[in-house]
Amino acid sequence: NNYSCVILNVDGSCLDSPVRYGFGGIIRNTFDQYLAGFSGFIQGSYDILLDELYVIYKGLLLAKDMSIDEFVCYSDSLHHVSLIKGPHVKYHIHAVLIQDIKELLSQTNVSLYHTLREGNQCADFFAKLGVSLDADFSTHASPPESVRDLLRNNAMGTFFLRE
Repeated sequence: NNYSCVILNVDGSCLDSPVRYGFGGIIRNTFDQYLAGFSGFIQGSYDILLDELYVIYKGLLLAKDMSIDEFVCYSDSLHHVSLIKGPHVKYHIHAVLIQDIKELLSQTNVSLYHTLREGNQCADFFAKLGVSLDADFSTHASPPESVRDLLRNNAMGTFFLRE
């Protein structure tokens, strides 16, 4: 298959003691070639719902900044994908952010899908990195070695059993 498209994978993460919520994602193509990575955390946030929505928003903004307007976005949070793809949620605590995401999606040719967490390992790596850093938002022009290994596994078609 010679067809190539751009893929955005996003994820949120939470670590205890003290509780910190981070997020991260990766932009790659279908041949698992790395285009960009990003990570960050939301200062003072104790809301995983916000974290999972915010990473989708930040990933869409990064793709827009990179002039990528046609891609597929994967999140391992079915709840968040459903919130965004569903009808307008006027009284939701994060209604403004959800509407901002819907607006970004309407400006581009982006498909938003749910994926299993096993298919989201690169984004999970960056989300955990976001928890451990003090930066609100960082981009990573080249992949860390651990991500290279994950991309290599993806390219070889390695399957992972659910734990």
